[in-house]
Amino acid sequence: MKKISIFIIIFILMYGFIYAGDHQGKYVIKNATIVTVTGPIIEKGAVIIDGNKITYVGRFPSIPEGAEVIDAEGLYVYPGMINSYTTLGLTEIGSVRETNDAREVGDFNTFIKASSAINPSSVHIPITRVNGITTALTVPQGSLICGYGALINLYGWTIEEMILEDKAVMVVNFPRSTPFAYFREPTKEEKKKAAEKAKKQIEKMENLFEKARLYYKAKKSYEAGELKTPPPVDMTLDALIPVIKGEVPLLIGVSNEKDIKEAVKVVNNVKVKAIFTGVNDGWKVADLLAKNKIPCLVGSVLSVPGNKDPFDAGYANAGILNKAGVKIAFVTGGASDARNLPYHAGMSAAYGLPRDEALKAVTIYPAQIFGVDDKIGSIEVGKIANIVVTDDDILEMRTHIKYLFINGKNVPLKSKHTELYEKYKKKYGIK
Repeated sequence: MKKISIFIIIFILMYGFIYAGDHQGKYVIKNATIVTVTGPIIEKGAVIIDGNKITYVGRFPSIPEGAEVIDAEGLYVYPGMINSYTTLGLTEIGSVRETNDAREVGDFNTFIKASSAINPSSVHIPITRVNGITTALTVPQGSLICGYGALINLYGWTIEEMILEDKAVMVVNFPRSTPFAYFREPTKEEKKKAAEKAKKQIEKMENLFEKARLYYKAKKSYEAGELKTPPPVDMTLDALIPVIKGEVPLLIGVSNEKDIKEAVKVVNNVKVKAIFTGVNDGWKVADLLAKNKIPCLVGSVLSVPGNKDPFDAGYANAGILNKAGVKIAFVTGGASDARNLPYHAGMSAAYGLPRDEALKAVTIYPAQIFGVDDKIGSIEVGKIANIVVTDDDILEMRTHIKYLFINGKNVPLKSKHTELYEKYKKKYGIK
């Protein structure tokens, strides 16, 4: 009994020691260039953090008692960036099946939640956040309707600490009407089979949404006393009710021109809110997407263009969509490359997307798309203190992150990459 008590005391003391440097406090970042995103740039400005919130943004702060002061002379303060589509926490090593938990079998996994499988200790999370990305949407994959994606802050001991929105989106892989055929033109037979399969899958999805709408109507009728018995419980349909009610948008993965046009029709048929992701051919149908007010998460910036597309199709895609009036955000897709988010925006800025729009597309625009712009996405009083301090433009590859705050916590700039760098620098005597 005494041994158990001693063990518990030691554990508590160790946990307290580890947690001691990981707390919310009062911080003043002063003499910096504050890039608020939604307001004017403030030269020689200051930001005050108290707890997990921003409590002051301006030029002449009154220093709170007990605050830690960071003199950021010559530095820049940005809101933390948001990666709008990843598998962070769900995949670790692509070639090791046991470390991948993003996929499930079956076509309609509406009741799956990414948050139930996210690993807060994933190596990819610190690698991503030390590049200035403080928030990410992490999503399930592998079926027609994959389940709920979660919007998370990239720091915390548990998933409960990290979650911003547990059910941020319902993820859909839109049926592809053209077969994959790299570096060659698909045969007529391959095209025919792919088109027929896609048509059947689309019909199945539309039927499912119609069933969900009737199921929801029956539940309401029972609750209102119009039906004597409730409808039989159906987990698949139950999980779609927030989508039917317009509380949660569908996040539809769709890439080529033909499928984007078909996806727009389906969204209008089933009468739900939608966000498109991928949209490699978005530049070909930008006006259609703008007309239907469908936000797009652009994920094709650094990918190889189609066989008949111009070399800069991916680079220019975001700029064309933005010019047409489509609200855009940038994504990377996986876990290992989630850290590259700013370079997608930076490359697009070099090919027609205005620089300020590129920055908004990794900050305030994704926050607006996911309905959390009252919490994150810009530097404003009252918002969560997700803040990045840099030595230059945050979208430039040569820029260094100097300080990182997530949910008001001063996060150490350490990751597996920095550990290896220090290890081998020491080994070879590099100063």
